[in-house]
Amino acid sequence: METAVTVPVIGILDVMVIEERVVRPAGLGAGRKLAGGLLIAAIVPFAVLTALRLVGYDGNTYTIAALALTPYAGLATLVLGILALVARRWWTAAVALVLTCTIASMVLPRAFANEQKALGGKHVRVLASNLLGGQEDPARIVGYVKEHQVDVLSLTELTPESVTGLARAGLFDLLPYRVLHPAEWAYGSGLVSKYPLTPLKLSGDSDDKQPSASVDLGDGVRIEVVAVHPAAPMWDRHAWVDEAKDLPYADAEHDIRILAGDFNAGLDHALFRELLTRGYVDAADQLGRGLRGTWTNGMVPPVPIDHVLADKRTAIADFKVLETPGSDHDAVYAEVVLPGK
Repeated sequence: METAVTVPVIGILDVMVIEERVVRPAGLGAGRKLAGGLLIAAIVPFAVLTALRLVGYDGNTYTIAALALTPYAGLATLVLGILALVARRWWTAAVALVLTCTIASMVLPRAFANEQKALGGKHVRVLASNLLGGQEDPARIVGYVKEHQVDVLSLTELTPESVTGLARAGLFDLLPYRVLHPAEWAYGSGLVSKYPLTPLKLSGDSDDKQPSASVDLGDGVRIEVVAVHPAAPMWDRHAWVDEAKDLPYADAEHDIRILAGDFNAGLDHALFRELLTRGYVDAADQLGRGLRGTWTNGMVPPVPIDHVLADKRTAIADFKVLETPGSDHDAVYAEVVLPGK
């Protein structure tokens, strides 16, 4: 008896592996590459800026200007990092967010106040204002002097016309002592005080532009103050460096020193940080207000380049940025507490 054997018939369709392909529009891949390339290109300048900030190199005119915008660079890299995440560009996103964290670590401490020493000496109220070549509102300056009971006023971009306007507004009735070097446009500066002033020469070759004086506060207490205004780096980078380096050190061999004015620099510039190593603290930074901008030309966001630097032997009781109509700079006010005798 024969046994029937069933032989399976395997058709060609049973062994074929059918591969399903997703067909994308021809331009989509190119678009993704272009978007990724644009993100990388946008991040590179911020990476360079962060590197300059980390190594402490101010560079040329353009990088000096860019460094003043470092806090805003932190926001920009955060936005770029989020865009890269949305685009699934993981490495690009990682680089952008690392830059954000690095910048944040450098600038966010300025938003937090430092504990101040408990000192029992005199309080000195200092106001510094850039007058924009005589375009300020003299009445507003005099109003701030009255409101804050200012002891010493530092004036930069002080013109002969500014002196006349301030006199008419009654400034010299409130602060009768003065060391003034008025000049055309941005080259004049001066100090005005409630207390007697003795002219000094603390700022080297820039003494006429950055005048200094000893202030006799009474009871045997004297301080030394400089009206600060180094050249704008956009116009003369070398003069900016030289005039900033003309500024004096603060140390135990001298009376308490205060530098007040338009530094044309901020905490993201190596040149400014070097000044702090000479024995000073920045009043705004000490009270957690170091991110508040003081200057804008209408084309860039406000940047903090006006400062009151006080001898590190002092304490800071108050700091304010005061709007100044007519000028492109806001005034800065600080109350400095001296050591007790």
